[in-house]
Amino acid sequence: MKQREFKLTTLALKNKTTVYLLIVLLTVVGLSNYIGMPKETFPEVDMPMIMISVPYPGNAPTDIENLIVRPIEKEVSSVDGIKNMQSTSVQDMGFILLEFKSDVKIKTALQDVKDAVDKSKGELPDDLPIDPIVTDVNASEFPIININMSGEFSMNKFKEFAEYLEDKIEDVKEISQVNIIGIEDKLIRLELDKEKMEASYLTFSDIETALIYENMSISGGDLVIEDTRRSVRTDGEFKSIEEMKNIIVKNENLNVIYLKDVLKDGKIIDGYKDPQSISRLNGEPVVTLQVIKKSGENLIAASEQIFDIVHQAQKDILPKDLKISITNDQSDNVRKMIKNLENSIIMGVIFVMLVLYIFLGTRNAMLVGMAIPMSMLISFVILGIMGTSINMMVLFGLILALGMLVDNGIVAIENIHRFRQAGYSIFDATRLGVGEIAQAIIASTLTTLAAFFPLLIWPGVMGSFMKIMPVTLIIVLSSSLFVALVLLPALMLVFKKEEKPEGPTKKRAITIAVIFSVIGLLSLLIHFIAESRTAMLFSSLFFIFAVISFLNYALFFRISVWFRDTFLVKLENLYLKLLKKSFYGKRPYFLLLGTIILLFGTILFMSIRLPRVTLFPVNEPKFIVVKSLLPAGYDLKAGDTVAHSVEREVTRILEEEGWFKDSLVESIITVVGKGAVSQHEISLSSAPNRTTTTINFVDYEYRKGRETKDIFKKLGEKLVDKWPGVTTTVEKNLVGPPTGKPINIEISGDDFDVLLHYADTLKQMINSMGIPGLEGLKIDIETDKPELIISVDREKAKRFGMATGQIAATIRTALFGKEITDLKIGEEKYPVQIQLASEYRNNIDDLMNQIISFRDPATGRRSHVPVHAVASYKDTKSFNSVKRIDGKRVITLYSNVLQGGNANEILAKIRKILKGFEHDQAYKIKITGEQKEQAQSSAFLIKAMFIALFLIIMLLVTQFNSLVKPFIILATVLFSTIGVFGGIATFRMDFVIMMTGIGIISLAGIVVNNGIVLIDYIDYLKNNRRKELGLKKSDNLPFSETIEIVVRSGQTRLRPVLLTAITTILGLLPMAIGFNIDFPGLLIDCKPNIYFGGDNNLFWGPMAWTVIFGLTFATFLTLILVPIMYLIGNRVKLYFYDKKNFYL
Repeated sequence: MKQREFKLTTLALKNKTTVYLLIVLLTVVGLSNYIGMPKETFPEVDMPMIMISVPYPGNAPTDIENLIVRPIEKEVSSVDGIKNMQSTSVQDMGFILLEFKSDVKIKTALQDVKDAVDKSKGELPDDLPIDPIVTDVNASEFPIININMSGEFSMNKFKEFAEYLEDKIEDVKEISQVNIIGIEDKLIRLELDKEKMEASYLTFSDIETALIYENMSISGGDLVIEDTRRSVRTDGEFKSIEEMKNIIVKNENLNVIYLKDVLKDGKIIDGYKDPQSISRLNGEPVVTLQVIKKSGENLIAASEQIFDIVHQAQKDILPKDLKISITNDQSDNVRKMIKNLENSIIMGVIFVMLVLYIFLGTRNAMLVGMAIPMSMLISFVILGIMGTSINMMVLFGLILALGMLVDNGIVAIENIHRFRQAGYSIFDATRLGVGEIAQAIIASTLTTLAAFFPLLIWPGVMGSFMKIMPVTLIIVLSSSLFVALVLLPALMLVFKKEEKPEGPTKKRAITIAVIFSVIGLLSLLIHFIAESRTAMLFSSLFFIFAVISFLNYALFFRISVWFRDTFLVKLENLYLKLLKKSFYGKRPYFLLLGTIILLFGTILFMSIRLPRVTLFPVNEPKFIVVKSLLPAGYDLKAGDTVAHSVEREVTRILEEEGWFKDSLVESIITVVGKGAVSQHEISLSSAPNRTTTTINFVDYEYRKGRETKDIFKKLGEKLVDKWPGVTTTVEKNLVGPPTGKPINIEISGDDFDVLLHYADTLKQMINSMGIPGLEGLKIDIETDKPELIISVDREKAKRFGMATGQIAATIRTALFGKEITDLKIGEEKYPVQIQLASEYRNNIDDLMNQIISFRDPATGRRSHVPVHAVASYKDTKSFNSVKRIDGKRVITLYSNVLQGGNANEILAKIRKILKGFEHDQAYKIKITGEQKEQAQSSAFLIKAMFIALFLIIMLLVTQFNSLVKPFIILATVLFSTIGVFGGIATFRMDFVIMMTGIGIISLAGIVVNNGIVLIDYIDYLKNNRRKELGLKKSDNLPFSETIEIVVRSGQTRLRPVLLTAITTILGLLPMAIGFNIDFPGLLIDCKPNIYFGGDNNLFWGPMAWTVIFGLTFATFLTLILVPIMYLIGNRVKLYFYDKKNFYL
């Protein structure tokens, strides 16, 4: 009888030395890659988005829309690959955001958009200060750390300190830029006295012209004298503020007027631009350096260099009384996330190794367990070549694969030992043992990978965020197959000896324990001499190995032998009895029918339980943001007043609830104006009427059992609608990529008044319903922004010889100011701005009474006309922005969901209201935001599931050349959802679309493995039996023979099936229950920091439980239902095609 052989395995066995060198190489490169790869919390999200921004100062939102946005949208809409186009028109600025399809190359799209914008320039205003700015949106460049400075120093000093650190930090190659917040750019202000200007008949234009022409350096060419060439340059630039102040700005009729004569108090202000924001840290004003990392660079390496720079500056340059604090340190979050996931991997490995030891013994456990680190190291080699970072998606992919990594090795080792027991040499046993199951484990691995391949085509931002996890799984599972077929067989030749039945001798156990103890003592000595934490780590490990070695002799080996030789034998006998009873009479049909009924019953049970459906898991807040919005028109000072009130109220609530007493609050950061935005929100204007107060909490393990969701709920109850006229919302940090508001209703159309009417009506209707969990709908535009409209009487103006633009420019310069030249001091260059003094520019009468002096082009005489003679003004109200999506005006109603509420349940009630809402059909009302992303993700996951099943069917049909056998295996996938839905319903867990969906797809790949190996082994035994009976391959065996073979196959595969299921489940169990232990802390500092829960558990727990529930039930399916369905299929086949064997 010819036996199977896998040529690659045979080649590895014949060249074992080469394989050993390959193992060393892969280990070194894998470790090196893991240490050197960039580390970050989430994968870099590839957002194919382009932003067009166009500044046009002095224009209202509607003017920006008509003059700027519409012409650009018209040209840009023809660019290929645009998924959607959004625009926002605000005071002085227009923004157009283009989102492209995921397959579009951003560089090509960027050039196409630039070309389209160039075409639109002919329709844009001629007086734009700069051309439209077109840039791609790089979400990978984000702030990684905030450096906050405070103390009793002048603004100039703070500016000096901040710029010193800015220059040093920007020299770090990983850093893109540093933004300084809390200090505006330096500005030389010329605040003009209106009355003095009018007395001198002096205009803004006179001052501008005088300063520009007096502040020039012009090259005069080259002067050649006696064969020497000298460049000639007229140096007329101002050298100081004093020099500028003393220039003559007008000289008529011997009446000389100096600049200082018309300045307020005769002084030039060496100051800063008007503040656009205010920031405080724990109630104290701060200046903040926001450090932004380059895309693809190592966050941890960058942060370490930044800390070194700050510490060195504090030591050598900065004054001792300058307070520096660090907030938003992403490297700290990344370190803790990686440490927690690494500890979960270690815990999973320990659980898996314990199971392997009990099932297989010491040598076999070590051999099979070696597949875990080797597969991971090979993965790091490949991921490093791909340029991937180490993030939570990669690490959880490794955790999800943890139990599966040993599956192939278990099957291989079990089969090798079966051949050894049959009397084969170690070489032949390995060659034939692996060869016999190679085809089956390749097929099973491919079917597992087939489940993950569809996830690689996940489109959009969500796909960019999630698909690195299936990439990791595909790589690491492929690596485990390589380990099982190539590396493991070669290592088997090293461990030639079978484990002695009597176990390790006392002498050997003590010798090994002593050797480990001596090495541990030497490492401990090095630790005390060199203060090496690494030495302490190795010392602890060797002492643990010493204890384990002795306990293995004294206790563990006996337990392992009892488990294998007694417990498993009894379990096998029990299983055989159960299996044989299941085959009796009509029981197979009843069991199959019962499983089908159980499937429908479980679905019904779940529908009765009605689990909450969410897109991502509901997290415990790491930080909470209290946002306040004052009525439009309020300035920064008013916003700061409200911010102080919010800070006081937040502090009071936290104190009452004991959060300060227990040291659970890390910091409270307040921002007013520019930068007052929440997570994933983009600020398109300075918004002086906006404030945010952010409460950052200590890490989960230090919260002493307190849940931040409770204080989140309390803050929402106490602060929302507390201040009349101020819109207050309470938000928490979100997990996953940006998906929009949980409640988001877009109303689109052409007429803005109609849109406002519909939006306001719907807002009142829905808010009046008192829907539980709804914070309260708000409109995304402010309709009461105060505005003063100055209307020019064109006829009067022309009679005076004046133009509308001339009048508007005068008012703009008086009020907004105008930068006319620069003052160079050393290497720095500061803008010089002219403007009326504040007491004049903030008085409407003074603005309207200011004199416009000009020379009449017809008579040549100077004329002096007050503004009110040719213009009038009126107070009105307008809106703060105009938003458009795909060329249509849009107003959005949005709301947060309060703690304990569920967006899907709230929207179900809102949809009923929208269904009965009467409106013009030309205006569209649709639900978007998180719900849109949820619908798209659900649709994709369903599509991916069907693609995965199709790929699995193709592979199974190819392997078995049969339709019935693939159907049996796929039935187990379907029936495994009984465990998933039953577990979720029984324990009242949330149905998390992203995590549960991916978990079910992963489960499909895992469940087929044991089914394939079992059915493949049944077919293998049947073929051998046919050869023994002299039958053809196509001949059928008697049904009684088939039953005997199925029973024998089940008995042979019981241990591998149980082992693979238990190792996979235990590998995921620490993450599922949220068990955390700090292994380095335990081994080095004797501080294990054990706790349950945490952010990783909340995020990944639903996926882990999905696999655990499904795989637990699927193990029963593999051991009982697969044999039953196989026999039913065989019996039906014999009944119709071979009745002779049917009755045998």
